[in-house]
Amino acid sequence: MKATFGQLDAIDRELISLLQVNARENVSNLARKLGVARTTVLSRISRLEQNNVISGYSVRLGQEVLDASINACVGITLQPKSGRDVLKRFSSMPEIYLLCSVSGEFDYLAWLRVGSPELLDTLLDEIGNIEGVEKTTTSIILARKIDRGNLGV
Repeated sequence: MKATFGQLDAIDRELISLLQVNARENVSNLARKLGVARTTVLSRISRLEQNNVISGYSVRLGQEVLDASINACVGITLQPKSGRDVLKRFSSMPEIYLLCSVSGEFDYLAWLRVGSPELLDTLLDEIGNIEGVEKTTTSIILARKIDRGNLGV
């Protein structure tokens, strides 16, 4: 049976929280922080991975890299029945580091990271010229007020 976050016990939730801060934390340190045996941490991590509660590990870019880039959020409205083709095109754009289908005003929200205003302008033109894209609305991210590291913004 697959576990949902609400079905996890306090140790699992705390373990996940610690791994979100540092996924490379030494198992012995995790065990010490949780007050459990090292083997308990290993078995819980394995179970969380097998149940797809933990679906992978990623790299968070350092502050210097983030500060040297321009981040933007783009609301994208599609023409009817064009989602699959547009998604294929978006998949080949490495500047899009998160794409979500959403309800509401837009069909997709895309988070972009580029190195300069010129590159952002070029990328937005490229997105706007994709067949099936009806409209885009862009907001440049000025500052991170809360960053829990999950979106990479």
